[in-house]
Amino acid sequence: MGLEPVLMPNALKDLEYLENHPEARAADLKQAFMDDSIKAIITAIGGVDTYKLIPFLMEDEEFKNAVINNPKIFTGFSDTTNNHLMLNKIGLSTFYGPCFLVDIAELDNEMLPYTKEYFEKYFLEEKSFEIPSSPIWYGDRESYGESEIGKSRVSHKEIHGFETLNGNGIVTGKLYGGCIESIYDAFTGALFSDEPIVYEKYKIFPTNEEWKEKILFLETSEERAKPEILEKMLLEFKKRNIFNLVKGVIVGKPIDEMFYDEYKEIYKKLFKDIDTPVLYNVNFGHSVPKCILPYNAETIVDYDNKKIIINESIFED
Repeated sequence: MGLEPVLMPNALKDLEYLENHPEARAADLKQAFMDDSIKAIITAIGGVDTYKLIPFLMEDEEFKNAVINNPKIFTGFSDTTNNHLMLNKIGLSTFYGPCFLVDIAELDNEMLPYTKEYFEKYFLEEKSFEIPSSPIWYGDRESYGESEIGKSRVSHKEIHGFETLNGNGIVTGKLYGGCIESIYDAFTGALFSDEPIVYEKYKIFPTNEEWKEKILFLETSEERAKPEILEKMLLEFKKRNIFNLVKGVIVGKPIDEMFYDEYKEIYKKLFKDIDTPVLYNVNFGHSVPKCILPYNAETIVDYDNKKIIINESIFED
């Protein structure tokens, strides 16, 4: 693709080191933003404790100034949600999209065509674009060892397409969201008791007025949450009145279509007393393949005709 990869100093450190040294990961992110020669930041993968970077970076005026004055493409998904929400709080519109290890380093000989098409939008100047349902979806690999190099994933014909589970009509709003497990953990401290404290201290989440501008996108992770766990997480959003505040909801395709129908019924159940429309089975996040969702981009979702249109350029002049 004509890109020159630049590895940050701590990117290849072992998991134990990275777990014990969130300041090293924060330093990597700062270095990437401070380097004028770097045009895009592609996360390696997620990371369940990514929220631990927030205090180091939100207390660093030099970092925050670099984010605003030296903006770059920032792409990734899963627990990278924490980085997205932090950067959006600072003022940078980021992209819930491909990451390095999962997508660019696809073990087949090429990136998956649908994923590649949307990754390449980072290098185009389009005024708008539509996100259609991928005609093919792929199963997860049984392993990611060297024996898999050059092997194609098992592919399946998409038989559902986008599905409207609640409401109708056409809404226009600004995209915001991420991995539901990541956001739920930030709400409740389910994994780390101090995480909600960090989010509250730095006011990472939107205010009620700001939620009213949003089209919320949510997807489940590779953990393949059991239906009762998904319901528990969604109830937290409902308790906080977020589903009533936002203009619409977009839901990602479950990985391997695990619990596909069960998830549908949970969304229908929890939204039966809410007018907010819900579009299901969209190819983003842990879905394989995946599109890109640009945070804060004006987006039109037609729930009657099951269409998603990014209605403005993803880059400012």
